[in-house]
Amino acid sequence: MRRQIVAANWKMNGSSELVRELVPAIRESAVALDNAVEVVIMPPSLFLGGVKSELSGSGLSLGIQNIARWQEGAYTGEVSAGMAADVGCDYALVGHSERRQLFGETDEVIAEKVARILESGLKVMLCVGETLEEREAGNAEAVVCRQADVALKGVAAADARRIVIAYEPVWAIGTGKTATADDAQAMHRALRTRLSALGFAADEMSLLYGGSVKPDNAGALFAQPDIDGGLIGGASLKANDFIAICQAAKA
Repeated sequence: MRRQIVAANWKMNGSSELVRELVPAIRESAVALDNAVEVVIMPPSLFLGGVKSELSGSGLSLGIQNIARWQEGAYTGEVSAGMAADVGCDYALVGHSERRQLFGETDEVIAEKVARILESGLKVMLCVGETLEEREAGNAEAVVCRQADVALKGVAAADARRIVIAYEPVWAIGTGKTATADDAQAMHRALRTRLSALGFAADEMSLLYGGSVKPDNAGALFAQPDIDGGLIGGASLKANDFIAICQAAKA
């Protein structure tokens, strides 16, 4: 059975004060989820230790927002997947559209990162998604499937249980725009079909939606048969909003 997952991507936001205030509030409210939803907190790397401490004994998961293509070496400023595992992370996020657009990360670079994550024993949260131009040109499905194809090339079928994919239409991230529940479902269905064609147990893999998810649209999105939760950006920085989204995933 697929796991319902809601992940909080804080992006480059946060402070020690936010860690002390937000994480305990989420932890306290997560008790009511009865383990029906896996909650993942992904703060900036500097706050991983503080969040890990606040999550201790809670059953909530910890994730890092980005890792290096390499496991060690002379790469000043980089953080490896092995390091993330060493400090207690459960997940590593890769392929986010901001990394692709702002930092020039290609599908091939992302594939290298996926390999490093799996080597380190962490779980992969892989982002895929199309731009507005690609959607309007009728290429949305082809773009998303290509990104998955390249990122997962060479990954053993047995590792599918450690891979979560988040579909994030680039045009809906931080813009207030959201794909309709039907549009999101159609892409998730296409993606699941593609994963099956690649030899993975696709029906056992969790697929998330990310793109301006809020309390008022989460229910409709998560009710779709191929959407197993969400990757949440801005709303994850507000305890009440994020908790409401987690509760929608349980419903």
